[in-house]
Order: sequence, then C-alpha cells, then structure tokens
Amino acid sequence: MAKGTIKVTTENIFPIIKKFLYSDHEIFLRELIANATDATKKLKAFSSMGDFKGDIGDDTIEIVLDKEAKTLTVKDRGIGMSKDDVEKYINQIAFSGAEEFVDKFKDQEDAAGIIGKFGLGFYSAYMVADKVQIKTKSFKDEQAVIWECDGSPEFTLEDHDKADRGTEIVLHISEDSTEFLEEARINTLLNKYCKFMPVAIKFGKKSEWIDNAAGKKDKDGKVEKEEIKVDNIVNNPSPAWTKSPSSLSDEDYTGFYKELYPMNFEDPLFNIHLNVDYPFNLTGILYFPKISANMEVQKDKIQLFSKQVFITDSVEGIVPDFLTLLHGVIDSPDIPLNVSRSYLQADGAVKKIASHISKKVSDKLEELFKKDRADFEAKWDDIKIFIEYGILSDEKFAERAKKFTLYKTTEGKYYTMDELTEKITPAQKDKDDKLVYIYTNDAEAQHSFINAATTKGYEVLLMDTHLTSHLVGKLEQTLENTTWTRVDADTIDKLIDKDEKIPSKLDEKQQETLKPVIEEVVEKAKFTVQFESMSETDQPMTIVQPEFMRRMKEMQAVGGGGMAMFGGAMPDTYNLVVNTNHPLISKILNEKDKAKQTEITKRTTDLALLSQNMLKGEELTKFINQSIELI
Repeated sequence: MAKGTIKVTTENIFPIIKKFLYSDHEIFLRELIANATDATKKLKAFSSMGDFKGDIGDDTIEIVLDKEAKTLTVKDRGIGMSKDDVEKYINQIAFSGAEEFVDKFKDQEDAAGIIGKFGLGFYSAYMVADKVQIKTKSFKDEQAVIWECDGSPEFTLEDHDKADRGTEIVLHISEDSTEFLEEARINTLLNKYCKFMPVAIKFGKKSEWIDNAAGKKDKDGKVEKEEIKVDNIVNNPSPAWTKSPSSLSDEDYTGFYKELYPMNFEDPLFNIHLNVDYPFNLTGILYFPKISANMEVQKDKIQLFSKQVFITDSVEGIVPDFLTLLHGVIDSPDIPLNVSRSYLQADGAVKKIASHISKKVSDKLEELFKKDRADFEAKWDDIKIFIEYGILSDEKFAERAKKFTLYKTTEGKYYTMDELTEKITPAQKDKDDKLVYIYTNDAEAQHSFINAATTKGYEVLLMDTHLTSHLVGKLEQTLENTTWTRVDADTIDKLIDKDEKIPSKLDEKQQETLKPVIEEVVEKAKFTVQFESMSETDQPMTIVQPEFMRRMKEMQAVGGGGMAMFGGAMPDTYNLVVNTNHPLISKILNEKDKAKQTEITKRTTDLALLSQNMLKGEELTKFINQSIELI
C-alpha cells in the first residue's frame, strides 16, 4: 500500500475549498458529473483514433444514493485512471487532465467536447463530504486502485478489485450537508445542472405502464396495463440547439421550448437558432415570448451552457440587457469563466458575442417583417416593449430597428417611421414648420381628446408601454425638427399651434373677474386656471397636463427621469383651460346669485375632472356633452 502527502502549498487548502471554491456548494454534483462526462468522451476519442480497440458498450453515467450508508456515488465507464494517473491528476491540485488532453488531441472531433479546464472540479466534493473515495480502473486494463482522503492533506492509495473500466467517486456526506442524501434534492440538482449533458445520466428507476404481456383485457375489452421499472435517465444528451437548424421543424422548436419551460403553457412567438463557428464558437436557440405592455415578464430565462453543461441563468454581460427578456439557451466554450464557472469575466470576447447576438436578433426581426408584414403586425403588440427596450439601450440595435419598428394608430393602422412621417406631414406641422407627432397611452381614458384630434384629420399613435416617455424623448433627439406630445397635453388648437386666432367673447377684465370664481372650487396648488379663445363647440373647461411635466413624472416613475431639484416625487400639476367662447362660461360670469354661480362653476369643473378619472371611452364623451346641455 502506498502512502503520501498531497502536493499543496498550504495545509489549509481543504477548509478553503470547502468554504470558498464555489459560490454554491450544490455545484459539486455538476463538477463530478462533468468529470465523468469528460472521461466518457475521452474514451470515445481514443476509440475513434484507434487507441482503444475494445467495446465501449453502455456508457451511461450512474448516480447512486445510499441514505443508510450516507454516501453519494458518481459512476462512469470512461477511460478510468491508473495508479500513475491518480498521482498525477488527483494528488496535484489544479493540474487539469482535461486541459492536457485537449492540448494533445485538439484536432480530434471528440476531444473538442471535453469540459474540464481548471482541474479543481473533483475537489468540490469536499464542500459536502468529509471523506471521498475514488475507485478506478484504466481502459488500458491496468491494475484498479482505490484512493481515499478524509479532507486532510493525508491520503491512501492501494490496489483494488474493481473489475470493469471507469471511475466511481464515493462521497461520504458530512453532517452539515445531509440535504444531499435526499432523493428529491439530487433530482433537483440533476434537472438544474445536468439536464442536457452530452452523456446519458441514470438516477434510480422510474415506473412505466405498458400493455400486459399476457394480453389480459379489462371488462371493456381493452388490454390492461402493467407497471414496469426502467432506468431513470434524467437528461437529454442531444438537445435541439446541438442539431442543424435544417433538421428541425417548428414542432421541434416548440417541443424544446416546453422542455426548457414545462410550466410555461403559452407557446413562443418565434425563435432564432444561433450557430456560429467563427470568430468564436456559439450555438443556441432564443425564443420570443409574449411580453405584456407593463413588462411583467420574468427575466433570467436565458440559460448559459458550456459544452452542454449548465453554467448560470444570470447572463448579464454576455447578452445585451434588453435581450434578457428573451427565453432560451446559449452555449459557448469561448465564454471566459472564473474557476468556479459561476461568474462571467467581462472581456473582448464576451462583448463580441453580445454584439453578434444583438445583430442576429435584429436580422431575424427584419426578415420576419419583410417576409410577412401582416403577420409581423399581428405580433407587434406582443413584441413592441422588447423592441422599445432595445432602441433605448443599444444604439446599434436602434439603428437597425428603423427598418422594422412600427407605430400603431388609434385606428389600428401600422406605419414605419418613414411611412408615418410622409402620412402626417401635410396636416401636422405647426406655425414654426415643426412636425408634431401626437400619441395616447390610453385610448379609452383619452377618448374625447383623440376624437377632437382625429376630427381635425390628425393621426394619433397608440403608445402604451412603461417606456413610452423615454422612447418619445429619444425620438425627439434623433428626429430633426420634430416634437412629440400626448393628445391630452393641451387643447386641440394648441396641440399643434398653427397660429390661427379665434376672437374671444371675454376681454381681459372679464377673465380677471372670473378667475377667482373658478379658483374657489378647485385646488390652487394642483390646478392653474388659464383662459383660451376656442370654438363654441369645444368643451367649456378642459383639464390638461403639460407634456414636459407629465413626461418627467412618468420617467421618474420607471427610473432614469427623476430630477433631484424636485426633492423626491414630482407633484401632479394640471392646467384648467377655460373656453372663453363657450356659452356656459358667459353664464357663470353673468350669474348674479353667488350661490348659484358657485354651483354651476363646481358642476362644470367636476365634469372636466370626470374626464380624467371615471367614465372611459365613447360613453364618457357622450355623458359630458349631455351634462353640459343640461346645465
């Protein structure tokens, strides 16, 4: 029996490994299975090179849980190790056999799938075990050996009677990690980290129901079912993203989506299959889910893999922020990871990958737009928040998006920006020759304003996401000689000021007399009373909120638009616009009975307030008009 001391620079290496090697202790299982996968793929590489003449046979990796013995075992039928291999790869911490193998055989196809890199994966076992055994036999048919270490630098290495090639890692689970002796916990970890590893993984048995072998039938004449136990294979070694796009149907893509997200019952809108081999290696499938206008969508739905080994679902840095709204899988061996493979290191390679993914997404959207515009328009409401997010956060994407970004009107028509500009130019230029884009964020609540605008021949855009204020601000910066204003930001004649004067029935003195009467029935801090000369058919009083103030408040609410000078949340302030030409306003002015004057004023202002709060849509517009006639 040989004895020795593991070659480390400090005797405290194991406590360091136990506490700090990996961010999550549960990672140990992924690391051990990744090592088993490497051993299996190495054997296939040797076989393809002619260096292994035997029969590979069943290469399934097996996970064995023995709660009574308090052990968890990972078994593989890969290349195994000789005594010298154990000395070299186990007793010298951080010497990676996988990296050496890939270096030596980098031109071999099977070698390219080797996962290991840092040589520390095996030692992650000591995060949950107080003793680890390695029973192993080399594919070269050398003497099997058993290595054992209790978490100190001391180890034993001796011959063993293991008959078949491969390696068994036996973890004697420590008292503070007994959660890893629970079948449900192991199942969870296998599903999380090993769901798509490239070698089949078995964990226990599962039940299947098949036709009764004897052909026995029930009372209805149907063959009865009988329960049988079969190997429980927990992974899919050949997931969709590893296959050629030409070999996959729409049903295949949808099926894989459901495999990724079994609790998501809604099909994705469409997908993008990534398949790049230069200047970096990148594969994957990204799905466009339906995204609500208020962005109530769970992020962190993109799973990052390296050679089919799950790394993380926190992909900041490798995927542009706006693309984290997508779902799916990205797999790349070229993404630099730290020793635990748990965190990404931002560098040039990552930025190139992020930039490429962004371009692929924009190319796909442009392709869909050109291929079937009607279908693209039908999907627009489900994807517009995603595209708006991209326009605001990624300049290159914003530039590409000009080709397929749509603007929907309240009448349900869709325009690109070029089409929209051409459409509204004749009617929507103000006195300064500036083009005015009008929008609404709530077509029902702002129906009366929209009705007034469309009656004048104006197009009103429906822009109803949480990003609208930020988006219109960006559009004003990028589109020359234009302005954007919400339909309820001012009265219809001021919305697009064409400098068309309407004579007023009230002179300045009469307005000064009437102003305190109106101020008496409203909150002075909230409402500023203004007089405007408008058509007699326009409302007697209209409540509007100046575009700048409202937009700043909305931007503050979603972040990025708050202004420190307001000392916190911006107040709600409105203009109460009084139509000096409406008969009802003259009636208020001329009413001699103070109590009656106050009552009429209050009812009129209440109707204006009502348009901001209660009834919606066409019913609200009709109600207000009828009430005015009654007054």
